[in-house]
Amino acid sequence: MKIVVINGTEIKGCTFHMKETFMSAFKDKNEIIEFYLPKDMPYFCSGCKTCFFKDEKMCPHAKVTMPIWNAILEANLIVFAFPVYALRAPGQVKALLDHLCCHWMVHRPEKEMFLKRAVIITNSIGAPNRAAQKDVITSLNWLGVSSVTCVGAGLMEGVIWEELSDKRKDILIRKVEAVANKYKKHTNVFQPANKSFKIFMLFAISKMMHKSILKNEETPSADNLHWIKNGWIKAK
Repeated sequence: MKIVVINGTEIKGCTFHMKETFMSAFKDKNEIIEFYLPKDMPYFCSGCKTCFFKDEKMCPHAKVTMPIWNAILEANLIVFAFPVYALRAPGQVKALLDHLCCHWMVHRPEKEMFLKRAVIITNSIGAPNRAAQKDVITSLNWLGVSSVTCVGAGLMEGVIWEELSDKRKDILIRKVEAVANKYKKHTNVFQPANKSFKIFMLFAISKMMHKSILKNEETPSADNLHWIKNGWIKAK
């Protein structure tokens, strides 16, 4: 099995230790590739819309975005691990997700994404984690991922791993281990995920939209050419 890990920070602190605990359940006989933000993708989207109108390979940041996207396409399991900043996902995580919008179902979805599973690991000083996780869940759903598992934790005592009490570290480790063991036990990560009703409906709505737009196009757009190529809609 291939696993891609998107680390939302380069700091090997609390998030890193939680992620390493989770990944320890999958390190045997699995191919793992990791990216660290912002080092591996340091650019904000410039808004040029080249990815939408032409091709994401022509993006001015393609040199760093394409290796991440290709790794995601090849992976069976996608893992996002990041701390909560201002009740949301860090800006560097959002910057990456912005570069992937051209692959949303309203644009040019890839068939491989409908088979993926994903896990989101987050922590905060004590604030709720859900809103930050939702930032990534939304993008994953629109990319076509149905199976998304989340684990979030409150550090409570501080933000430095070495300064946390052994009791708090044990709580965090056991929480992540429980999710990893449950996920591994009850989810056959070697098998493709089933398309959920939500993803089915998002795809159906997007399909109707593309068919409607195509009727008024003299020359099919890059998005509609992609849908025609995949056999999801028919050329005029």
